[in-house]
Amino acid sequence: MSRIQTTFATLKQEGKTALVPYITAGDPHPNHTVNLMHTLVKFGADMIELGVPFSDPMADGPVIQRASERALKHKVGLTAVLQMVKDFRAVDQKTPIILMGYANPIEAIGAKAFADRAKAADVDGVITVDYPPEECADYVQELRSRDIDPIFLLSPTTEPSRVDLIVKQASGFVYYVSLKGVTGAANLDINEVSGRVADIRKKTNLPVGVGFGIRDAVTAKATAAIADAVVVGSRIVTTIESSTDENLLSNVAALMTELKTAVDAAKQ
Repeated sequence: MSRIQTTFATLKQEGKTALVPYITAGDPHPNHTVNLMHTLVKFGADMIELGVPFSDPMADGPVIQRASERALKHKVGLTAVLQMVKDFRAVDQKTPIILMGYANPIEAIGAKAFADRAKAADVDGVITVDYPPEECADYVQELRSRDIDPIFLLSPTTEPSRVDLIVKQASGFVYYVSLKGVTGAANLDINEVSGRVADIRKKTNLPVGVGFGIRDAVTAKATAAIADAVVVGSRIVTTIESSTDENLLSNVAALMTELKTAVDAAKQ
C-alpha cells in the first residue's frame, strides 16, 4: 500500500479522522518550509498538503494567493518545491506528502518528466486543480505507474455523472470542496456537506477528505465527524502570515494542537 493508503487504514482502525494541513511551499521564506513541515507533523498532521506557488491560482482565495506571491518573490517554483520534499524525507519517511498545484508548471516540463521527478522526491500524491479528468488519462497513468496517487476535487456543483468519472480516475482519496467558491470562503453548511459526502461514498470505496471553509476547532470537529480527512489551509496560512520569524513555529504548533484535539475528539 502507498503511504496515503497506509495512513488511512491505520486511522480507520483507530477510529480517527486524518488531519491534513496545507501550507504554501516557500511561504513566508524558503528557509522556513521544511521546518514548518516537521512542526506540522510533530503537532498532529497525518499528511501534509504542500502548495506549489503559482501566479494565477484559480481555486485559491486571497490568503493563499498572497502566500504564493510571497513565495514567488523568492523564486520558489516546482523544482524548489521538490527539493523541499527531498529535504523533508531525509528525516521523515512516514508522513504522506501531497503536492497541490496547477497544470502550467507540469506542462512546462511534461507529464512524464514531472512524474519522474515527483517519484524521485518521494511525493505520495498530486492534486492538479485545472486538469479536467476527461483530458488527463495519460497524466494519471504516468502518476499511477510510479505509485503516486492522483487526487481529484469534487464540488457542490459536480454533476453525478461526472462524479462517476472522477472517482474512477482518482486514487488515495477523493477531495470534496465543501463550498461554492475559493479557499477561505465562509459559511460551512455541515448538514449539506454530510449529505454530499454520503452520496460520494455510494460511488467509491476511497476515503473522502473535506476542505475549504474549515477555520477553527469547531468546524474541524464537525467535519471530522463525517469525513475521513479534514484539510485545513487558509487558517494555517493566515497564522503564518501574521507571525514573525521568532514565533512562527510556536504559533503554528499551537494552532495544530487545537485542531488535532478537535479532530481526534470528533469520533470518540
